[in-house]
Amino acid sequence: MPKMKTVRGAAKRFKATKNKIKRGSAFRSHILTKKPTKRMRGLKEPKYVDSRDVKSVKLMLGQA
Repeated sequence: MPKMKTVRGAAKRFKATKNKIKRGSAFRSHILTKKPTKRMRGLKEPKYVDSRDVKSVKLMLGQA
């Protein structure tokens, strides 16, 4: 059976930690001047993949 390949786009977007899968936060790339600092602080916090999507993300990362 051939080796399972990682989806390279997923490898760039997700990082598997011990218990959860970390993901990036949306709305942080451009037009930052009009966004309140309170909102930006909230966007800095680590985000995790929802429990419903963990199975599919693990498959993409080759952690079946």
